[in-house]
Amino acid sequence: MSDDAGEMSTSFLLICHSYPPVIGGSELEAQRVCAALTRRGHNATVVCAGGHPMPPLRDWIDPEGVRVRIYAGRWKGRLKDIVFALRVLGMLIRERENYDFVYFLMQGLHLAVGLPAARLLGKPILMKIAGSTVVPLMTSSFIGRLELKWLRKWAYRVMILNDGIRREALTAGFPERQLCWMPNPVDTDEFRPATEEEKGHLREELGIPPGAAVVLYCGRLAPGKALAELLDAFALAARQLPKAMLVVVGDGPLMQPLVENAAKLGLEHSQVKFTGQVAPNEVSRWLKVADTFALVSFNEGLPCALIEAMSTGLSCVVSDIPANRQLVDDDTHGFLTPVGDIQAISQAIMQLLTDVRLRLRMGLEARRRIIEDYSTDRVVDLYEGLFRQMLSESRPNTTAMHNAGLTR
Repeated sequence: MSDDAGEMSTSFLLICHSYPPVIGGSELEAQRVCAALTRRGHNATVVCAGGHPMPPLRDWIDPEGVRVRIYAGRWKGRLKDIVFALRVLGMLIRERENYDFVYFLMQGLHLAVGLPAARLLGKPILMKIAGSTVVPLMTSSFIGRLELKWLRKWAYRVMILNDGIRREALTAGFPERQLCWMPNPVDTDEFRPATEEEKGHLREELGIPPGAAVVLYCGRLAPGKALAELLDAFALAARQLPKAMLVVVGDGPLMQPLVENAAKLGLEHSQVKFTGQVAPNEVSRWLKVADTFALVSFNEGLPCALIEAMSTGLSCVVSDIPANRQLVDDDTHGFLTPVGDIQAISQAIMQLLTDVRLRLRMGLEARRRIIEDYSTDRVVDLYEGLFRQMLSESRPNTTAMHNAGLTR
């Protein structure tokens, strides 16, 4: 760590199991945070397990300029987890002179191995709990409970995304002072509203009819996202709004069941479009052709897709859960709907698609909220403040290191 005239530069390892081009909220967050910190002069190295669709490399500089170490790309299943954990352990010890602290983003066997290693090496520890239900899931296994115990004892801070995760962490025994809110960032320049001319050109390029009233979902097609309920709700709305169109951007295990369900509901190809997986730099283009955004999941951490949609100036129909509630005020940025309530979701969709002034007003308010609280610069300021505080308060555990023969 260097400190010159108030400017701070740190070196750290961010350890996560997966990383872009694997697409998920945690993966995108890891890339965005590390890229922004790198641009500010910090030395960030991502350590991940790798595998398809990541490149078959050990050392990689990603398209955002982030250094990535890939440690278990050719392994599968439980063996992959074991190999990754052991190689994380080796790297922590081998490169102990080259980093100031360790940031764990995802739980797993690598966390169980990495926590005591970082502690023994005298390295400050940060952890981010990136989703609702993660803590309860960890309490259901011996390894998970051990990880939680060590985090309570050794982590400088455990970062959380919403009040629901806070309550879960407090229930698991974390003291309030150890928890801190750390949102996911978004590039508000990339994710900005389109002009009408730009929107028209993009619709032509992406195969969206110019007069369609478009509801868009973007994310993984997986259980927990309530996509069957969204499809049912849209089908109800489409009976009254012939020009309504649902665009589903993403891929996942529910792709085929959703396609089949759309046919059973009598939805034409002109009414539902499944794009499949798209490149990360294509997501903003799809958001710009939409009229409103829908995310009616059963649970979330802090959904990057919703933040991106709001930054793009879209009004939103979302489920009334803590993760969405901290972003969307009902009747201000969009509508909060009861979880799984198909009728309420359908009514909210119809109201936004038929009331242009309402959705434009909500979209403006949505973008204002994101710029104020979730822009990349704002979030990276929070990270730098946390790093500065942690490194000024933490002291190396030199006694433990000396006893283990790890000091030079």
